[in-house]
Amino acid sequence: MYELEEKGYLYLLFVIPILALLFLYVQYWKQKKQREFGDLELIKKLSPEKSIFKPILKIGVVLLGMTFLIIALVNPKMGTKMEKVKRQGIDIVFAIDVSKSMLAEDVAPNRLEKSKQIVSQLINQLGSDRIGIIAYSGSAFPVLPMTSDYGVAKMFLQTMNPGMISSQGTSIDQAIDLAANNFFDKKDKTNKLLVIISDGEDHSDNAENAAEDAQKLGLKIVTVGVGTEKGGPIPLKRNGIVESYQKDNENQVVITKRNAAVLSAIAKSTKGGYVDGNSTKAVLDYVKKVLDNTQKTEFEGTMMADFKSQFQWFLGFSFFLLFLDVFLTERKTKWVRKMNLFNES
Repeated sequence: MYELEEKGYLYLLFVIPILALLFLYVQYWKQKKQREFGDLELIKKLSPEKSIFKPILKIGVVLLGMTFLIIALVNPKMGTKMEKVKRQGIDIVFAIDVSKSMLAEDVAPNRLEKSKQIVSQLINQLGSDRIGIIAYSGSAFPVLPMTSDYGVAKMFLQTMNPGMISSQGTSIDQAIDLAANNFFDKKDKTNKLLVIISDGEDHSDNAENAAEDAQKLGLKIVTVGVGTEKGGPIPLKRNGIVESYQKDNENQVVITKRNAAVLSAIAKSTKGGYVDGNSTKAVLDYVKKVLDNTQKTEFEGTMMADFKSQFQWFLGFSFFLLFLDVFLTERKTKWVRKMNLFNES
């Protein structure tokens, strides 16, 4: 098992074939110019110490050294084995609204990005809890099953967007049902928390009923409302530039508003609570208070042991090859010349 910590540096590998092609072009250009000014065989006799193979070896060593240096910047990490570890915590599922209304920019940068920021910071303050992620709009979709790997959770979190679910709308009940029936083990006595982050524009009437059913399974729900009561339009962008705004059937610009009442009623059904998501600090403080007042349960988790950085090996090989290049000249090696491998004597 391995992971690449800084994947962005992999783009630098495109420089290697470009440099190799540039080297071949320079060699071609040199031969072309030599033909223009004299006979190639005569030029070879005038410089008998010049090696044909050494320049290729030198560029090969340099390019290989640069390749190892780039891999060192990427910082590969490797794990040697999977281990079962004992942890104490609760099971938390984050259900994030990815409907088009979450693209409204009445909170900066927009409701969806604000939701991602909130979840990311909530994950940062967790200890040994297991987490899962659900995306929902007209239907609910499991993005990440229960895991203790917070790094992977953040990676999946950043990929969430309205295009990942084809059916539009907002059906909070679908997210609650998915969390209650697919994410949480009914036989597991671990305390369960569902954090719903949405603007509250629910297009179904079943959310409260779904919440009451979930509460019977021991599930507590905390709802986080993003957006403003005043609301805002839904921008339609291309390449990051606003081209127009979402319109209804009467060709009027749609104004989407946060519905705190719906979110508050859902949370109340499970004896949970509602918090204003426009203040990240308020959400962090509230969820921390809920977690502190929730009894932790011991459970087994699987994690990669000895997951260590390996960049030093690649950095060492890189320095060795680049240092070796200093001592490589373009003159023929004496013992190779004596062997007359290319019948040049």
